[in-house]
Amino acid sequence: MALSVGIDVGGTKVAGGVVDDEGNMLQMDVRKTVGRDPEALEATIIELVNEYKSSYPVEAVGVGFAGFIDEKRSRVLMSANLGWKDEPLKATLESQVGLPVVVENDANAAAWGEYRFGGDDIPLDMVCVTVGTGIGGGLILGGNLYRGAHGVAAEIGHLSVEPSGRLCGCGNRGCWEQYASGNALVREARLLAAERRSEAQVLLNLGDGSPEGVSGKNVTEAARLDDPVALAAFDYLARWLGQGIADLTALLDPACFIIGGGVSEAGDLLLGPTRRAFVASLSGADTRPTPQIRLATLGNDAGVIGAADLARI
Repeated sequence: MALSVGIDVGGTKVAGGVVDDEGNMLQMDVRKTVGRDPEALEATIIELVNEYKSSYPVEAVGVGFAGFIDEKRSRVLMSANLGWKDEPLKATLESQVGLPVVVENDANAAAWGEYRFGGDDIPLDMVCVTVGTGIGGGLILGGNLYRGAHGVAAEIGHLSVEPSGRLCGCGNRGCWEQYASGNALVREARLLAAERRSEAQVLLNLGDGSPEGVSGKNVTEAARLDDPVALAAFDYLARWLGQGIADLTALLDPACFIIGGGVSEAGDLLLGPTRRAFVASLSGADTRPTPQIRLATLGNDAGVIGAADLARI
């Protein structure tokens, strides 16, 4: 049984785990992301890997990172949500942990994890959309992970949906993730709570009583309790998410969209209105085959499991 380490680096946390060659997680840990400091974040990854090395005969390390990764799976070219530019992550980690390291985009790693270990019914052509701090994308085409000519394909979170819209961390305006991500959900919930305080008592009481104190977990919990403002925030996000998935369908015609990332833990609160918005937005929806839209089988573990598996390839 071959063991490898998977690391999933997102905008707010680092998840790590030891994974066998059948996709089973033997141990998993989560650490908070240390701001926008590359050295501190690298130290967190190194600490996790060395802890695993002391307990398991791990052979390689796969790192899924929220950003543009070069074609050699070596450098972080840019990370909008973490502020990284041209960081030699592979070389840095290998020099400290003494194991071969593969670096991949985090959504690509999640897509690969779902494709390899998400069930026997995963189609050969599918799109993984990770809805977390931002939006990530991974393409499986013909059973292969599609990375593009330069390694940075499927950066769907930075498709421009509002050319004069909100400023994104990438430097452009109106990127999809500014309207259909976890950050967008919280922002909309806070705005609505400030405007409709009398309707938002459940939501506000789950936080510190102020709109500014509302968190993503508060929005999900309040929506499950039928708070109208929290439900309206989910509807806002779902409209943008469904529209974007419809646009991707027009381009790629996949068999399936798999929705992962932290926001996907909301389940049908997210999936139901997203499916409705998708059908309403898709050109020729009543005359063409349409893809499934479903939740990631592996949930938030997909990125760790996929990164660990990619380290073995």
